[in-house]
Amino acid sequence: MLRGLYTAYTGMLNEQYRMDIMSNNLANADTTGFKKEGSTSQAYAEVMAVKIKDVSEDPNTPKRLGKMSLGVKIGETFTDFSQGSLKDTGNTYDIAIGGDGFFNIEFTNKEGETTTKYTRDGSFSVTKDGYLVTKDGDYVLGENGRIQLSTTAGSTVFDRDGSIYQDGRLVASLKLTEFEDTNYLTHYGETMWDAKEGAVSQDAESAKIYQGYLEMSNASVVKEMVNMITISRQYEANQKMLTTFDETLEKSMTLSRV
Repeated sequence: MLRGLYTAYTGMLNEQYRMDIMSNNLANADTTGFKKEGSTSQAYAEVMAVKIKDVSEDPNTPKRLGKMSLGVKIGETFTDFSQGSLKDTGNTYDIAIGGDGFFNIEFTNKEGETTTKYTRDGSFSVTKDGYLVTKDGDYVLGENGRIQLSTTAGSTVFDRDGSIYQDGRLVASLKLTEFEDTNYLTHYGETMWDAKEGAVSQDAESAKIYQGYLEMSNASVVKEMVNMITISRQYEANQKMLTTFDETLEKSMTLSRV
């Protein structure tokens, strides 16, 4: 009976966790360069259902608590890095990446520490000194460091390979990076990522640059709403199961007093 309560509880907890993820995806459906997240569920890990420090039998020999499953265990959270749709803005410094790859951003935190972050959000602008920056003011990096452009040039063109031409003259080139395994990337805010220790990076040679476009979020409002409805129904089912077990337990206690 008590195990049934625990099984229903873990189901509710798991659905609540999934709902948080879906809600975040839905909230960022219009965020440029956002990549939706998902989660997995798995049967409660066997290691969670054993007695580890019980010395009543053989010391240090784990024993199972019983034969019944103890519910569901939250698995892992993953990021879907699939390509989002491209939106035509017509702005000179709006840049989208087609295919795999990330822009390199020089990010400085409140403590003054400077690191390189990675993003697919190409809504850039140019400062009065000509530096190409993100909407938060962080410097966009090129092959030779910060990209500084002329503010008096008649035309600025971003080629498909990331080369930047002003008035027909090559002035800089965007640094584009891709990773062998995106599992080594961790979220930093909504649209930037950090590379963890062990991440293997290389130049994104197959990436294509589209000037005057922005890559939109790959989260679909319709799909996320359907997922949220499904999660709500599953949460309600676990909640009803929990209530049923509670009522049954209460009746058992009442009968035991008679």
